[in-house]
Amino acid sequence: MIEYNRYSWWQTTFSLHGTALPRASTRVLIFTIYATLLQWAFETGLNFGWIDSQHFLGLDPVGHAVLGSLLGFLIVFRMNASNARYWEGRSHWGQIINSSRNLVRLGSTYTSDARELAGLVAGYVLTLERSLQGHRDVEAADVYLPTAVCQSISQFGNPPTAVAAAISTWIADRHRAGEIDSWMVRQMEEQLSKLVDSQGGCEKIQKTPMPFAYVVMVKQLIVAYLLTLPIVLCDRCGWWSPMLMAVVSLGLFGMEEASVEIEDPFGIDDNCLNMHAFCLTITRDTGQLAKAAVKRRLPVSS
Repeated sequence: MIEYNRYSWWQTTFSLHGTALPRASTRVLIFTIYATLLQWAFETGLNFGWIDSQHFLGLDPVGHAVLGSLLGFLIVFRMNASNARYWEGRSHWGQIINSSRNLVRLGSTYTSDARELAGLVAGYVLTLERSLQGHRDVEAADVYLPTAVCQSISQFGNPPTAVAAAISTWIADRHRAGEIDSWMVRQMEEQLSKLVDSQGGCEKIQKTPMPFAYVVMVKQLIVAYLLTLPIVLCDRCGWWSPMLMAVVSLGLFGMEEASVEIEDPFGIDDNCLNMHAFCLTITRDTGQLAKAAVKRRLPVSS
């Protein structure tokens, strides 16, 4: 996720990092060269008298405008669908942050020492981050997790599930020890269930891509529109048509590429969610909650 100054209009306008231009530049160049060659063919045909029709190749501009309107509608729908997935992913991580704080807050208030719980919660979110990025290791979380939990993760196809089970075991152990009652167990398990529900929501986004048929149709219409655009422009705009082709193709390819990038909000691209920052926030807050509770219980020396 790129942090930027929303009030700096010029700096944002002329930014290159994080935009779709690097990925779309090759396609924009190809279609600009195509428009230039077509314009040269049109001008050459006029000079030698090969072209005497009013419109090059007889393409009706009205029909092309209708195609452009349809394409614009489909691209806007594509962008809205991708943005909805992005915002849903951010909402799930917001719930993960809140539930992590609440779980450790309850544990640190009603048990003698919740530092192990804070470590389990930190390990949970770190393994979830790695899992959403396609990894099954616990390299980032082994500092916070007990050795037994790290060993049990290898038996699970989904590492965060193993850590969630360890959190439930921690709650059950405190209940058997008499530190928390059944009502508090329900409260803590409710927060843990919200964590697991948010995990499931993130995995739903990750494992359910946009329908292939729809994605292909948008790409095919973009190509069809850009292949016919110079035919409409060459008679009306002359040698300005390659420049117009560059601008229009950049807009179409840029919007489509931006939709592709945010379709999976848990990736490693520049505009994906900064899950590492979310994990650091949870690790910091839960650790401070557990540590502060321990300090409050220490006897004050006279």
